[in-house]
Amino acid sequence: MSGQQATVRKRQNRLSQSGEALTESAKRQVAEVGHVASDAVTSGAWAYPLLGIFYLISHPSLMKPILPSVFKGAVVSVAILAALFFLTYLPQVAVLAFVSGPLAFIAAVPLVLGEAYVVINFFMRTFIFGQVGVDLFDSVLVQKGHSALVERGRQVTDSGGKSKQLGRMLTKPLSRFSTDNIVRYLLTLPLNFIPVVGTAFFLGYNGLKAGPGYHARYFQLKGFDKDKRHSAIQKRRGAYTAFGTVAMVLNLIPIVSILFTFTTSIGAALWAADIESKRNVNPAQEIASGARGQGSDEVDVVVSDAKKDL
Repeated sequence: MSGQQATVRKRQNRLSQSGEALTESAKRQVAEVGHVASDAVTSGAWAYPLLGIFYLISHPSLMKPILPSVFKGAVVSVAILAALFFLTYLPQVAVLAFVSGPLAFIAAVPLVLGEAYVVINFFMRTFIFGQVGVDLFDSVLVQKGHSALVERGRQVTDSGGKSKQLGRMLTKPLSRFSTDNIVRYLLTLPLNFIPVVGTAFFLGYNGLKAGPGYHARYFQLKGFDKDKRHSAIQKRRGAYTAFGTVAMVLNLIPIVSILFTFTTSIGAALWAADIESKRNVNPAQEIASGARGQGSDEVDVVVSDAKKDL
C-alpha cells in the first residue's frame, strides 16, 4: 500500500508542477501580449499609414508616377469584387447563419473583402505595381533629407536647383509577393466567422506579422542582415503591430485600397525618416495638428524612366 501511495503522490506532484508551469506560461503570454498592445497604442506608429495619405495630398508631384497603376488597379479591383460578391457572398451568409445568426449578412462582408484582398493583392503585385512602391519609398526618404541612405541602393543625381533624380537600382529588387503572408492570411481568414472578436484578432495577428514587411526596403538600404533585422523588429514589435493593423484595415476598403497601398508605403518611409533623424515625435499629434505639409527645405524628386534593376 505504501508503494502505491508513493506512486500516487509522485503523480500528483507531477500534475501540480505541470499545472504551475502552464499557469506561469499563461501569465508570461498574457503579459507579453499586454506589453505589445500597450506599445502599439503609445508608439503612435498606427498613425503613419494615415499620415501617408496627408503627405501625398500635400506633395502632388508624388501622385503623377502612380496614377497609371492606381487606374489599372481600380478597374481590376472593381471586377474582382463584383465577381466575388456575386459568386461567394450568399453561400457564405448561409454558412455563417449557423454561427452568427441574424448577423450573418454583416459577418460575411469582411470574409468576402478578405478573400478579395488576396486575389487583388496577387494581381496588383505581380502584374501592375512593379517597383512603384519602392520608388515612392525612396522619393520620400530623399525629400526628407536622407539621400545618402537611398544612395546605398540606387543612383541619386542632382538635376539642378532643389531637384534630384532617382536612377538605376544598385540592389536586387525586393520580392513582390510573399507566399508566407498569403498562406497565414488564408489560414486565419476563418476567424471572421466569430463576430467582432474574431475579426479584431484576425486584423491584429496579421498586422503583427505583416507590419515589418513595410520596412523591407529600409532594412535593405541599411544593409541589415537577418540578426539585425530581427533585433530591429523586436525592438519595435508593438509599433509594427499597430502599423500593420491599420494598413490591413485600409487594404480591406474596396477600390480605394489601391491608393492606400501607395500611401502606406509613403507612411512607412516617413517612419523610416523619423527613425533616421531620431525624431522623438508622435505622428498622431502631427495628424491632429494638420499633418505634414511640404517644408521649404524639401527637394523635388524625379524617377528616371531609364532606370534598370539588377
